[in-house]
Amino acid sequence: MATEIQTQADVKTVAVIGAAGKMGQRVSNNLVESDFRVLFSEASPKGQELIRDLGRELTGSADAVAEADVVILAVPDVVLGKVSEELVPLMKPDTVVLTLDPAAAYAGLLFNREDIHYACAHPCHPSVFLERTTKEEWQDTFGGIAAPQEVVAAYEGGDEAKQELADSVIRVMYAPVVDVHWVTVKQLAVLEPTLVETIACMVGALLTEALHETVHTVGVPEKAARAMLLGHTQVALANTLKGSNPFSDACLIAMDYGRESIVRDDWKKVFEDDELDKVITRMLKIKEIKR
Repeated sequence: MATEIQTQADVKTVAVIGAAGKMGQRVSNNLVESDFRVLFSEASPKGQELIRDLGRELTGSADAVAEADVVILAVPDVVLGKVSEELVPLMKPDTVVLTLDPAAAYAGLLFNREDIHYACAHPCHPSVFLERTTKEEWQDTFGGIAAPQEVVAAYEGGDEAKQELADSVIRVMYAPVVDVHWVTVKQLAVLEPTLVETIACMVGALLTEALHETVHTVGVPEKAARAMLLGHTQVALANTLKGSNPFSDACLIAMDYGRESIVRDDWKKVFEDDELDKVITRMLKIKEIKR
């Protein structure tokens, strides 16, 4: 009996604030399959109905954070400051607050308590080079369901036990996880948004615009244009990021022409600190970074 009581006492409680949102649902779906005790909190009436329809019990946010060992703030970045100001004062000492994007933490918007541990973890999503073997893995392009992915996380509190606790929650909520890479808050902010949103996602949108021009302005049949673009995108990524095959001399000339015609000479300035501040203030709709 003593062993059972000790085992129950060791079970950690995780509270998901914003459990009906897109990310809130994703992380909750994995957490309910774990050994963690999970509390679900949602502010909107429509979201509360959704949680009930999923067969999950609702807990008020104040009660949830007061009980939790780890609090996941699965709410939009633009309200993280306000939500943390309301909830962090209600948490018990040594609680781990886990956010899903680094922007608010980098901007200094999170309510600060010296006895609270702040971490952030963002999924990398399944790699374009992932060796998928099942239909479920192919269908899971976002991650968190069937396709393995890696995660990049930030924690600067210096408490190894709290980092390990955060790591254990991260590996469950984004499962299946290959590995969790720990960096600083600023480094995570450089990765997201600069590397993957400012650059990679923008390039993806540019490819879609280029496909539209090819079909609707030049008149190439859409099936032919799409087939050529998707296949060559895979080759372009494999050749550039993996070094799988060399580009032809003619292709290299065309690539130089594309860089001259499309890419600004000073594009690398997006990696400068003031440019990072600029994009994050835009994303969070704030006037300045509070650091």
